[in-house]
Amino acid sequence: MAAPQGVPNSALRALEEALGVDFSSGEADDAVAAEGAYYLEQVTITESSEDDYGYEEIPDDNFSIPEGEEDLAQAIEMVQEQTSDAFLLDQKEVIPLKQTEPEVIEDFVCNFLIKMGMSRTLDCFQTEWYEIMQKGTAEHRNSANVPDVYIQNMLLENENRTLKKELKHYKQAADKAREHLLRTQKERDFHRMHHKRIVQEKNKLVNDIKGLKLHYASYEPTIRVLHEKHHTLLKEKMLTSLQRDRAMGQISGLETTLRHMETGRSSIVPEINVYHSCEHLLEGPTQRCLREAREQSKIKTRMKKNAKDSVFPVDLQPDPSLYFCKENLKPSKFDFKLNNIFRLHELPVSCIAMHPQKEILVSCGEDRLWKLVGLPEGSVLVTGLGHTDWLSDCCFHPSGSKLATASGDTTVKLWNLFKGDCILTLEGHNHAVWSCTWHSCGDFVASSSLDTTSKIWDINSERCRSTLYGHTDSVNSIEFFPFSNTLLTGSADKSLSIWDARTSKCEQSLYGHMHSINDATFTPRGHMIASCDACGVVKLWDFRKLSAVVSIDIGPSPGNEVNFDSTGRVLAQASGNGVVHLLDLKSGKIHKLLGHETEAHTVVFSHDGQSLYSGDSDGTIRKWS
Repeated sequence: MAAPQGVPNSALRALEEALGVDFSSGEADDAVAAEGAYYLEQVTITESSEDDYGYEEIPDDNFSIPEGEEDLAQAIEMVQEQTSDAFLLDQKEVIPLKQTEPEVIEDFVCNFLIKMGMSRTLDCFQTEWYEIMQKGTAEHRNSANVPDVYIQNMLLENENRTLKKELKHYKQAADKAREHLLRTQKERDFHRMHHKRIVQEKNKLVNDIKGLKLHYASYEPTIRVLHEKHHTLLKEKMLTSLQRDRAMGQISGLETTLRHMETGRSSIVPEINVYHSCEHLLEGPTQRCLREAREQSKIKTRMKKNAKDSVFPVDLQPDPSLYFCKENLKPSKFDFKLNNIFRLHELPVSCIAMHPQKEILVSCGEDRLWKLVGLPEGSVLVTGLGHTDWLSDCCFHPSGSKLATASGDTTVKLWNLFKGDCILTLEGHNHAVWSCTWHSCGDFVASSSLDTTSKIWDINSERCRSTLYGHTDSVNSIEFFPFSNTLLTGSADKSLSIWDARTSKCEQSLYGHMHSINDATFTPRGHMIASCDACGVVKLWDFRKLSAVVSIDIGPSPGNEVNFDSTGRVLAQASGNGVVHLLDLKSGKIHKLLGHETEAHTVVFSHDGQSLYSGDSDGTIRKWS
């Protein structure tokens, strides 16, 4: 059976699905015959004149009252529709035929009515629907489409595809998070094991320290008893020596008396001297001759060595800085900016010294080299090599022609400055030499060492003139008072000492620091002392009153070196945290220069005070201006 004509394809497909038949195969012939076939024909009405116009008779086959199931309202509606059709025919208007596309709503309604077997309702719907379509009064653009299974499937497939992409993305993110979690857990386990190992080692060390303390405590009574025995033996030895000396004196007196009695002469018993050395009384003629020869050789050697000894000057020239007028001084400068970086050493810079007359400086490093640097370019003019260990300090001769360097190899070397040749090596310290300084007359060099002593060297006689004993720990700095014979030393025993170089005696000690003193220096005018310690505390001392003036805590980083500018009104400190502090002595304000990457070891001002040079532990010198 052929498909019904005039039915849209979409409606036909919906009808096939609803009824379960296939019109192409002829399975729905009986169903369609039962329902009846409906056709829509196009009729053309021609205009005619009013004279020959004839009305066509409308058959009333379909005009009947519905049976049974139809109610009165439906019958009235059908009558009204027939009346409206007749009215349209009376208007003599031709209804144009419009080519319309099948609508989804129409197909849906038709398929539904066919499926439900509502043939009469389908007839009424088709009649009224196509009438409205022919009139063009239907506005179905705003009406919503009936849901379509195919469209719904497409939407669901798109949504499913989107969800799969998101799921894949989330899986990748979860895999990355899982890897990161595993890596973090491994690091956590590693650090936890490392922490446990450190804790175990710490506990072991704590237990070892406790055991050593107990072991040491067990020996303390024995040590105390040994000390007491030692003192007792010393006392007994002294008493025995006194008694022996007294007995020897009595014997010598008796021998003299007997000798005089034999000659028949009366004699007076000499006074017994118990302080003579029994060693001299008991020695024979040979031993006496040897002793006298040794003493004479010592005297000759001493006289020979002392022939070239220098004499400490008594009438020194006055310090020219004492006559500077305050009105002629330029204002102090604090707004220093990092201007240049000179890379001179491979290891940390330990000291910088400015030439007394020329615009050059010398830098010493832990790479065993000292370098003469021209300013302001920073070019290396001379390089000195001769020490076998790191250099700790350097100092210019007052004339500027020589250089003294102190080193960890326990020596002090003197150099020809412009040739770089070592002209003299001074040996005598037992440990590393920390600092050195020249006397204003240029004939003496003083040095301080880790062996708790300081030494004064005579350059002309090339020997140590005296050793300064008094400090109980390493002597870290030493400096001559300008144009005098006075020495200032700073020690790790937290004290400053003032010495007379001529007598090698300590004239005064200054106490106040709570930690090891790393450096101490005089102002150019010499009326004040500045010192810094291992916790960054800077102290200013009045040299005339020998008392502390002020204490400034710039810690907790250690202060490695302090230096005054040429006016004596600004104090610079090189700190272990890489900051150079500038202290205004007039106002008490502290200014910071930031630019070092590591530790600042040394700092020095230029002669005019307009530039500042600091040495870094990375082997560089930084210029501030």
